[in-house]
Amino acid sequence: MLNRRILRIKVFKTLYASRFSGNATLAEAESQLELSCEATRDLYLFMLGIVSPLTKIAGERIEAAKRKFNPTDEERNPNMKFAENALAKELDSDPDFQKLFKKKKFSWEQYDIFLKKTLTSITSKDYYRKYMEDPDTSLRQDCRLFIRIFEEEFVDSPDLEKILEDMSIYWNDDLAYSLTHVCRTLESLGKGKPWELPPLYQSDMMTGEGVESDKAFAKKLLRSAYAAYGRFSEMIADASSNWDNDRLVSTDVCMVILGLAEAVNFPTIPIKVTINEYVEISKFYGTPKSGIFVNGILDRLVQKLVEAGDLVKTGRGTE
Repeated sequence: MLNRRILRIKVFKTLYASRFSGNATLAEAESQLELSCEATRDLYLFMLGIVSPLTKIAGERIEAAKRKFNPTDEERNPNMKFAENALAKELDSDPDFQKLFKKKKFSWEQYDIFLKKTLTSITSKDYYRKYMEDPDTSLRQDCRLFIRIFEEEFVDSPDLEKILEDMSIYWNDDLAYSLTHVCRTLESLGKGKPWELPPLYQSDMMTGEGVESDKAFAKKLLRSAYAAYGRFSEMIADASSNWDNDRLVSTDVCMVILGLAEAVNFPTIPIKVTINEYVEISKFYGTPKSGIFVNGILDRLVQKLVEAGDLVKTGRGTE
C-alpha cells in the first residue's frame, strides 16, 4: 500500500516533529513512524466503511417520503437502485471487513449530518442521475458509481477534513492516497474478487529476488538521519551561509538531512532519484523557495561527500 514517496514523507514528518517539537528519542520516533504508517491503512478502512451508512440514509429518506401525508407517485414508487446497491451488501456480508472495522472501533454514526449532506450532494450530480436511469443492476456498476463518489465528493471537503483531524493526528495529508486504494478495491470487487486487506507496504505485494523491504527502508532512513543529524546540520550551516538564518530552523533542514542520509546509506538508489524526491516533497511542506534551497544545498553536499569518499554508489545507484 505505502510506496517510497509516502514513506519518505512519513519519515520526514517524524524527524521534523521529533527534532523541532520535543527532541524525542529514536525509539519514540520509530514508534511514531510505525503508527503513522498503519494509520494510512486505517484511514482506507474508515473511508471504505462509508458505503453502508450512505446507503442506509438513502433508504431512510425513501421511507420517510412514503410516509408523507400526500406523497407523489415517484415517492410512492421510488427507484430503489442506490438504496439496494450490491456493494453495500457485499461489504456488510464480508466477515473479514466487518470484523476488522469493528476491531478498529470505527463508526460513522455520529457523523450523520456529514453523511446526509454528502448524500444530498451525490444525488444532485449528473453521474448519479445517469446511474439511476440505467436499467442495469450489477455489482460492477455499483462499484463504478462509488468510485465516482470517492473521487468527487471527499477530496478537499472541509467537513470531512475536520472529522479526520479529530479522529487521528496521523490522517493529515493521507486522504487522497487512501482514497486511491479505496477505488482500487472497488475496481477489484467489481470484477467479482473478494475483499482483502491491502498489504501495508508495496514491497509486501512483490515476489522474487531483489525485492527490498519498504518497512526496512523507512526504519533505516529514520535511524540514519538520527545518527548523522548533528554532522549533517553542521554541513548544511556551512553550505548555506548565503541564506537567511531562519531557514536553518525549518522543514528544509530535515529535507536535506534525510536526502544526505538516504544518499549515503542506500548505495543502490541513484543520487538523482534521491535529490528529485526531496525537492518534490519540499514543494508541499516548505516555502515557495524550498525546492531551490533543497536542490542546491543537497546537490552541493552530495558532491562533497562523493569527493571525500563518504558516498559510494553500486548497482542501480550508479545510473
